[in-house]
Amino acid sequence: QLQFVESGGGLVQPGGSLRLSCVASGFTLDYRAIGWFRQAPGKEREGVSCISSSGGTTNYANSVNGRFTISRDNAKNTAYLQMNYLRPEDTAMYYCALITACLTTITGGSSWGQGTQVTVSS
Repeated sequence: QLQFVESGGGLVQPGGSLRLSCVASGFTLDYRAIGWFRQAPGKEREGVSCISSSGGTTNYANSVNGRFTISRDNAKNTAYLQMNYLRPEDTAMYYCALITACLTTITGGSSWGQGTQVTVSS
């Protein structure tokens, strides 16, 4: 079965940081673009960030630009999302997925994992 396994979520105070990880299971991440998405209760899924297969191109949603950083380690078959200066509105379930290409509009996705919950609250 081809899917990601996300981890690293938790409860954090506003202004805090978390580092999310997603490990590919059943396939290699080489030559594949990866996206991070999130979905809050009652809201549509939102593309947060993406990274190209080489890591040379990254894009971010306006809401997280300057606070989040995406990266990848193909040797570990893992992608990361470093989240700094977290806000209550960042509270959501976070998922990673394969995407066709890393574009300024982050959409699509396949091989979804179970997600990891991020809660930002004092």
